[in-house]
Amino acid sequence: MPGYAGGFLSKSPGASPRNEIRIIAGEWRSRKLRFPAIEGLRPTPDRVRETLFNWLREDVAGSQCLDLYSGSGALGFEAASRGARRVVQVESDDRVCAALRHNCELLSASQVQVRQESVRHFLAEPSEPFEIVFLDPPFRRGWLVPICEMLERRGWLTQYAHIYLEAERELRLDGLPVTWQRIRHGEAGDVAYALYQRNPQATT
Repeated sequence: MPGYAGGFLSKSPGASPRNEIRIIAGEWRSRKLRFPAIEGLRPTPDRVRETLFNWLREDVAGSQCLDLYSGSGALGFEAASRGARRVVQVESDDRVCAALRHNCELLSASQVQVRQESVRHFLAEPSEPFEIVFLDPPFRRGWLVPICEMLERRGWLTQYAHIYLEAERELRLDGLPVTWQRIRHGEAGDVAYALYQRNPQATT
């Protein structure tokens, strides 16, 4: 089944009924982008996105970002709007990828690259380190922790990378890499979200 980004078969407050997202800040502030009407495709709500980028603050400008299970592209386009040097969006569904590419053209977003393939296949390729990773996989499929392990094990993270996780509220995040330290977290409806930072010196 395609990896519909942003919590497949989930509901979340703030999701747009019009299949539309609004960029909150930066170069493309207030620009609206549309995405396909696919069941379960859920953008990160505006208020959660604003909270996340307040947490990241100056870390976004000039960074390289990896947006896994990109879906609507809300997180990746927001990062690019706020000055990310490069954003790679990974999504497997062809309709979703077509919309992502169309929105790249609308914004003249040359710093955004869309990769149409499964996240597992992408992460199995030769790696390059990213400073910020957005990870919002389909809900209730048990994918989040194994993908986190791949990110750490296969060298996709810089030494002190930030990793944003979004998941169903009831999910227990046992088994995350010991080098990841949670620095911020919050909840919105049935969604839990957290920002981790990699610390290679951490052992517990």
